[in-house]
Amino acid sequence: MVNHFDNSFAGTKQPDTKHGVILYVEDVNVSFDGFKALNNLNLYIGDGELRCLIGANGAGKTTLMDVITGKTRPDTGTVHFGQQIDLLKLDEAEIANAGIGRKFQKPTVFENLTVFENIELSLSGCKSVWSSLFHKLNGEQQDRIIEILHIIGLVAERFYPASRLSHGQKQWLEIGMLLASEPKLLLVDEPVAGMTPHETERTAELLTSLAGKHSVVVVEHDMAFVRSIAKTVTVLHQGSVLAEGSMRNIQMNPEVIRVYLGEESAPEQPSTKPSVITELVKS
Repeated sequence: MVNHFDNSFAGTKQPDTKHGVILYVEDVNVSFDGFKALNNLNLYIGDGELRCLIGANGAGKTTLMDVITGKTRPDTGTVHFGQQIDLLKLDEAEIANAGIGRKFQKPTVFENLTVFENIELSLSGCKSVWSSLFHKLNGEQQDRIIEILHIIGLVAERFYPASRLSHGQKQWLEIGMLLASEPKLLLVDEPVAGMTPHETERTAELLTSLAGKHSVVVVEHDMAFVRSIAKTVTVLHQGSVLAEGSMRNIQMNPEVIRVYLGEESAPEQPSTKPSVITELVKS
């Protein structure tokens, strides 16, 4: 259980992670027209860890992300960023300013601006695109952009308009744009959907490299990709945490096997059988 402090300066201070945890989601419930999207969900993300969230469609993954980022308010429960920042008292912009970045499945970059300019916009913090583009960068800011370009592997493409990039490169650029705002926690939704095998491999390397300095939570359906990056996997089912542990432990977990290969995927409920989790527990 975390302490409750004033959120007045949530965007100007680092989350308190002295206990090794950066995100506390406790007893969270969310209902939509009688449907229980999250059901007494508890989740704890360690400072600097890379965590993968998996589960069937409707398991609660997107709703959980929405709650963390302020898009959805839970009916009950608490969500804290570090020990002292109550995320339920902040709006979406304040949560982003506090140090939580979210990347959706479809990349959203400025197609007509260069790769460098896309990152510059995110780095400047200016609300106006026009003023951002005419803002003179200092040496430290330029160095930071070059550093990010190296991290995401787009140094050679820095003067290309974003429209010239491949799908995978646009995903990396958007991750770079998030990094420009110096987030402590990154929420990444299905990063390798639609990627080539080479892009998928590069994305695994990129996300793995971010862990440590950042905490990274990845929602993904590609089980081969999850295996390649995950040390800890959390399985969601019907809005709750069904199992948590290493990939090997998840594959051998009797509850995961029962739910996804047993009685709850019987013929009378064919639509509830999620092929990605089935692939996981069968492999």
